Amino acid sequence: MEIKKVENHKKQFLSLLLLADEQEDMVDKYIDKGVMYVLDDNGIKGECVITDEGGGVLEIKNIAILPKWQGKGYGRALIDFISAKYREKYSVLQVGTGDSPLTIPFYEKCGFTRSHSIKNFFTDNYNHPIYECDIQLVDMIYLQRKL
Repeated sequence: MEIKKVENHKKQFLSLLLLADEQEDMVDKYIDKGVMYVLDDNGIKGECVITDEGGGVLEIKNIAILPKWQGKGYGRALIDFISAKYREKYSVLQVGTGDSPLTIPFYEKCGFTRSHSIKNFFTDNYNHPIYECDIQLVDMIYLQRKL
């Protein structure tokens, strides 16, 4: 398994990015300023985009693993890689996600705890309802962990 930084042509991974953020104009808001990594294990299995939010906070803007490879430790491997690589420069790793029974427990297992939320984030920023596990996402939930 190898995790590689993507310097150019980040949109070649759009199908992966859209797994985690299904509206392309939302991806466009962070893809150029973010640092992208892909996880390659006999083929690309996942990706992660991170941004510097200031004040020692590094944010995971997008993390996605191909459905066929979910639940095999690749998401955790990306988070562990980011944590190890950036712990000298940042004090907090944060992620924003919908209040979903699929994603929140994953992040909690990776050592994140709930920090704050943005009310109506999904209804105010997306041009269609966003569903996960048959639940409409409304608020953005932020989780953080110390680096």
